[in-house]
Amino acid sequence: MLTEPDQRNDFQSRIREEEIEKYLVDGKDFIPEGEIEEKLATHRHPDSQHVRDILAKSLSIKTLDPDETATLLHVSDPELLTEMQETALKVKKKVYDNRIVTFAPLYLGNYCVNNCLYCGFRRDNRGAKRHVLSLDEIREEVRTLAGEIGHKRLIVVYGEHPLTNIDYMTKSIRTIYEVREKTRGGVGCIRRVNVNAPPLNVDELKRLAAVGIGTYQVFQETYHKKTYDYVHPQGTYKNHYRWRLYCMHRAQEAGIDDVGIGALFGLYDWRFEVMGLLYHAWELENRFGIGPHTVSFPRLEPAFHAPYIQDSPYRVSDEDFKKLMVVIRLSIPYTGMIITARENAAMRREAISLGITQTDASSRIGIGSYSHPESAQQEDNQQFILGDTRSLDEVIREYAQMGYISSFCTAGYRCGRTGKCIMDLLRSGQEGKFCKLNAVLTFREWLDDFAGEETKLAGEKILCGEIEEIRRQMPKVFPRFEEYYERVRKGERDLYF
Repeated sequence: MLTEPDQRNDFQSRIREEEIEKYLVDGKDFIPEGEIEEKLATHRHPDSQHVRDILAKSLSIKTLDPDETATLLHVSDPELLTEMQETALKVKKKVYDNRIVTFAPLYLGNYCVNNCLYCGFRRDNRGAKRHVLSLDEIREEVRTLAGEIGHKRLIVVYGEHPLTNIDYMTKSIRTIYEVREKTRGGVGCIRRVNVNAPPLNVDELKRLAAVGIGTYQVFQETYHKKTYDYVHPQGTYKNHYRWRLYCMHRAQEAGIDDVGIGALFGLYDWRFEVMGLLYHAWELENRFGIGPHTVSFPRLEPAFHAPYIQDSPYRVSDEDFKKLMVVIRLSIPYTGMIITARENAAMRREAISLGITQTDASSRIGIGSYSHPESAQQEDNQQFILGDTRSLDEVIREYAQMGYISSFCTAGYRCGRTGKCIMDLLRSGQEGKFCKLNAVLTFREWLDDFAGEETKLAGEKILCGEIEEIRRQMPKVFPRFEEYYERVRKGERDLYF
C-alpha cells in the first residue's frame, strides 16, 4: 500500500529559475496585462466590415493578431455572430475535415502538494479519499478502457506530489503501452498516451519524451497574475506563475514538440483569458515556429469541499462560453480544440458545430473507477463533477447521426507528423487528407470490435460517404486505401497512412 511521504516544497530542486529567465525579454514575460486590457477597451465597438475582413483572414488559416481577436470578442450583433459561427465551422472543416477525435481521461492519483481553491484534490481537503494507482491497478484500468470500451488514445492525469513524480510517470506510461486485451475482433491496446501533468524541468521532460508520449498538456488556469496568485496560495509549487507559464518552452527544449495549452474559465474575465491563450500561441509560434497542438477551455465545475467555485464572480454563461469557443477557433485556426465531459451533453452537441475537434467519452475521473464503476460517482475521490457520463458507444452514435466520423487515429505521432511538420500540414489542409484515410480505417476497426448494433448502422452510413469522398478526392491513393480497408474488414488491425 502506498503511503504519503512527508511533504516538502523543495523549490531549489524542483523549480529552476534559470529555465525561466533565459526566455524573458528585458525581465518581462509574454503576457502584457496592461496591453491586453488596453486592446480590449479599444475595440469595444467593432465595425462590421472590419469583422468580415478578420473572418476572411481566419479562413485562410492565419493566426489572428491581438487587435483582431479583441475585436471579435466584442461582437454583439446577431448577424455578425452567426457569420462568426459559420466561419468557425468552415475553418474547422478546412483544417480537420468532419472528424472528431475521441479519447478518455485516466486519473492515476489524487494526492497533491498544491492547495488550489477551486480543486477537489487540493492539499487541505481533508475529506478527500486519496489513492495512487499501482502498476497492477493501472493494467486493470487499461484492460477496461482498451478491451471493453475500445479507446485507443488516453490523456493520463497526474497530480503534483512525490508519489506521482517523474519516475512514477515513466513507469505508468510504459505499463499502459504494454497492455494487450482480446476484443470481439482483435486485440485492444492504447496506441497513444497524452499527458496532463505539472510543469516539469527540462531533465524531467526529456525522460517523458523518451517514453513516447503524444501531447504534453499543462493549463495556465488563469493568465491574470493577481487572480493566479490568489487562487494558488503561497508556499506551493503552483503559486509560481512563470514556472507554469514557461513549461511549454521547456518542453520544446526537451524535444516534446506537441504541446497543449488551456485556461480554466471562471477564474477571471473570460475575454482576458482568451487573449492570454492567443498571446501564448503567438509566443510559441514566434519563438519555436510551432503553435499549440491543442487548446482546452474547461469551465469551473462543482468540486468536493471547494467553495471558491460558488463564490467566483467570473462564472461564464452558456452564451459567452459558446462565443469564446468560436473566437478561439477563429484566432488560432490550426489548433485542435478540446471540449470535455465537464460540460453536459447538450452543450457538447452545440460545441461540435462551433469548431471542436476532440472530445472525451465514457469518462470516469474517480481513481480506479473504470475497472470499479461503483466508485465513479463518489465525490470524495474526484477532482470535480462530470456533466456528461454517456458511454463511448452512445457518443459515437450521436456524432454519426450528426454527420461526423469518430477518429481513433494515432498515426501522425508514429509517422513523425508532429511539431512544425504537422503545423505546416494543418495550415495547408493536407493533414486532413491523411487523417481522413486513417479515420476511416480506425473507425472500421472500432465498429467491428466494439459498436452496438444501432451505432454500427449509423457508423456504416457515415463510412459509405467518407469512402466515396476518398474515391473522388484522392484517386491516386484510393487503390492502396481500398486494399487496407478490406484487410481491416478481414481482421487486420492498426494499418495506417
